[in-house]
Order: sequence, then C-alpha cells, then structure tokens
Amino acid sequence: MPADLPSVSVVIPCLNDAAALDACLSSLARQSLPPFETVVVDNNSTDASAAVARRYGARVVHEPAPGIPAAASAGYDAARGQIIARCDADCVLPADWVQRIAEAFAAEPSLGALSGPGSFYGFPRPVGAVLSVLYLGSYYLAMGLALGHLPLFGSNLALRTSVWQQIRPAVHRDDPEMHDDVCLSLHMGQQYRCRFERTLVVGMAPRAVIGTANLARRFRRAFHTLWAHWPAEAPWVRWPRRYASG
Repeated sequence: MPADLPSVSVVIPCLNDAAALDACLSSLARQSLPPFETVVVDNNSTDASAAVARRYGARVVHEPAPGIPAAASAGYDAARGQIIARCDADCVLPADWVQRIAEAFAAEPSLGALSGPGSFYGFPRPVGAVLSVLYLGSYYLAMGLALGHLPLFGSNLALRTSVWQQIRPAVHRDDPEMHDDVCLSLHMGQQYRCRFERTLVVGMAPRAVIGTANLARRFRRAFHTLWAHWPAEAPWVRWPRRYASG
C-alpha cells in the first residue's frame, strides 16, 4: 500500500453464496491496488462460503444474528483499515476499484463516504444496461427525495472507519428487514460529506430484478426503513435542514 494512500478493508456480507463469492474474491485478487484486508462476514451459511473466503486469504467473521444489517455492521466493526469498502458477495469488481476508493479519500480529507452505481451482468448488453438504469434510477430518485440527498448504494460504497465508529450506535443492526444502505445514508448523509461517483461501477447479479417476490420484498424493506426513522428524519424535516445548513 503506497504510504500516501489510506489502508482499505473490504467487507463482504455473505449467506450461502459460495459460487458468487468465488467470482467476487477472484476480482478482488486482480486489483491494481490490493486491499489491506478482506473481511467476509458469514451470516450462518450452510454451504462452502467460509471455505471459499479462506481459500482467498480473507478473514472470516461469523455473525449469528440474521440479516444484512447485522452482517454488514459486524464487518464494519471488525475492519482494521482506515477506509471500509463494502460490496456484496455477488459483485464483480473492476480492477481499479480499491485504488480509486483509496485515491478519492486521500484527495479529499473531508470526505466521509463514497458510493457508485452497479451494472447487471448475465444479460445481453442492451438488456442489462436498461435494467440497471431502471432499477438504480428508481432507487436514487425515490430515496433521494426521501433523504434530501443521493443515498449510498450497499453493493458499492466506502466510508471512513472513523465515521463508522461515530455513527455505529445509531445504526439499526438488529432489524433484518432494514435496508442497511438506506439506514446508513440516513445517519450520515447530512452530517458528513458523501459523494456519488457515477464512473465507479461494479458488476452485480440480476437476482434483485428477477421475480415479483424479490422486487416486492425490496420495496417493502425500503418503506419499512424510512418509516422506522420517521418522524425525526422525514423528508419535510430533512429538506429544510439541508438548505439551512447551506
């Protein structure tokens, strides 16, 4: 790790995703700047996920409480680097992902979090591109209106470890129906500088958009997450606060 760049811990929550995790960790092994460490959070997997993680040299953290909020938070707690980079087990990362994250935080000392979009793989190019725009476009539009700023995207985000340590008591880690990235956005988006970088794109599996049950569950969790933070963090509170803060 170059001396002028912060150390980056990559955190990957995982539940029974051995095959996808193998591809994800393979992409991490090809990074132009290797991460300081990779932390795979095993959320009660019954397949070979933990074995796959260890084969790539990742540190495995076991989190018995079910749900991505608990698993992601456990990974953030365990991270030893100065920057925590988060992706999902079914992500495929561009070769400069870690390097661009480290450079962004080095260049901007006030930056609290960085996030970018994803692009669905496994479809013909035009179909995947259209689905990615529709899926993420609706997420950014709806959550942007609710939050008063663009949300972080859980498949592709990074934050300073020092920021996590400050906000961790407020994060809803024990509710498996919470959208952890939206919850994180609610607790840091108006206190710390968060930047969206549209060119920092990761590959993501299309299962989020396959089947009405998956889509319905994501919408239900989105409303649940927002409702859990209201009325204190409702849009009519956050938008005036945004403009009052300049």
